[in-house]
Amino acid sequence: MVPMVVWCLAGLCAVAQAQPAPAAGASPRLDAIRKAGALRVGVLQNAPWLVENTTGSGAPWSGPAWLLAEEYARLLGVRLRTVAVSHETKVPVLAANQVDMTISPLGETPQRLNVVDFVTYSTTSVCMFGRADKAAPFAQAASVDDLNRPEVTIAYFTGSAEEGWIRTRFPRAQLRAVASSGATAPVEEIMARRADAAPINRVSWVGLQRKVKGLAALPKENNCQSSAEKASPVGLAVDKNQPVYLDWLRQVARAHQARLNADEARMVQAMQ
Repeated sequence: MVPMVVWCLAGLCAVAQAQPAPAAGASPRLDAIRKAGALRVGVLQNAPWLVENTTGSGAPWSGPAWLLAEEYARLLGVRLRTVAVSHETKVPVLAANQVDMTISPLGETPQRLNVVDFVTYSTTSVCMFGRADKAAPFAQAASVDDLNRPEVTIAYFTGSAEEGWIRTRFPRAQLRAVASSGATAPVEEIMARRADAAPINRVSWVGLQRKVKGLAALPKENNCQSSAEKASPVGLAVDKNQPVYLDWLRQVARAHQARLNADEARMVQAMQ
């Protein structure tokens, strides 16, 4: 029999490490969830963290956000009850007490921190991509820092989330602003050699790489999925001023972090 300490070192004893829910009376929110017999979770697809299953068979949702919600419900001994939310309502439903948490993944921002608390378990970040052929300037770069040179042209969509970051991250490079084409990144600028590099969300990069051959990304490690460029925490949100509830949710998430990471990697690879 493998000793439990070895299992823990291998990251395989998350369930054993997970904290039991606080006792009755410690948290009004937990007491209400137990009384209702259901954990109400706000859902809206946001791959790879939360993906809806529309096939009509199997679990209705998947991804690390769902995995974590299932674990909360299991530890509380209640069922999960999904509540559909929109981009406009996924934060307001918390203060309105329409859900106990919004598991549709949210990026942690200073503005949102004013009204909700976060249980973060992932990050969103940016990759830089370009042509992989040896003659391309991008192929000569060993790191993202190597793109910050006057001889490198970087394209970006005007008005995109990356625009301000591009200007401060690459002050020495030639910058090429283009109108958004509806694509996830200005890949046409790269393929036509009007630009040497462009930014793309790390998750979107996986799909682009499969659709368009001959591209490479930086940072190179883990196919850019570990990029720290323009990194922002991602997680679920709960209404503020619930310290016991929030602390327990965070403890459980930390105990299951290895499982969440593995499930996210699986979902990213499954994306087309």
